[in-house]
Amino acid sequence: MNSNCPYLRTRVKFCGLTRAGDIRLAGELGADAIGLVFAEGSPRQLGIDEAASLRGAVGPFLSVVALFMDNDPDDVERVIQRVRPHVLQFHGSESDSECRRWGLPFFKSVAMGEGSASGRSHALEVLNRYPSATGFLFDGHGEGEPGGQGKRFDWSRLPADLGRPWMLAGGLSPDTVCDAVVRTRCWGVDVSSGIESAPGVKDGER
Repeated sequence: MNSNCPYLRTRVKFCGLTRAGDIRLAGELGADAIGLVFAEGSPRQLGIDEAASLRGAVGPFLSVVALFMDNDPDDVERVIQRVRPHVLQFHGSESDSECRRWGLPFFKSVAMGEGSASGRSHALEVLNRYPSATGFLFDGHGEGEPGGQGKRFDWSRLPADLGRPWMLAGGLSPDTVCDAVVRTRCWGVDVSSGIESAPGVKDGER
């Protein structure tokens, strides 16, 4: 093991799941977490009743992450009550206080793609605005855009020494994920479109 690597292993999250069979397969493959998307306009968006039904497919030791993007607080509350996520993930303009009000661990997404003010200084500015965040997700989408677009960004712009867990997303696939882990030493990877045959339809082979 490389002594410079700060983590013992890389966590794996499959995001944007919409089918019970895919959730069960994620657990069988050893994923650490699955993501259920409630962001409006996403091709992987779930209704609360649909997500509550899928929750029954989640096996032991598999964490459930609920993803939001400027959702109405009442909707967030209903998701928490019905779906019982372990972790929340916010992709919009939600403030630190809005994210932490639910009393659950949360990750904050940081846009690193083209058309955003992204870069190390921008990323550090975002991190400083969210002192309550359990960790962060660096994704290849632009500012104000939803995640899960499969866009890779320049990993050299990642800030160093974050001091908190962070996940890498954007353009990750079976062909690129190993290189991503080796080069960035990320705490975890968040994959979505890279393991799909269509939006929300995961490919077991990938």
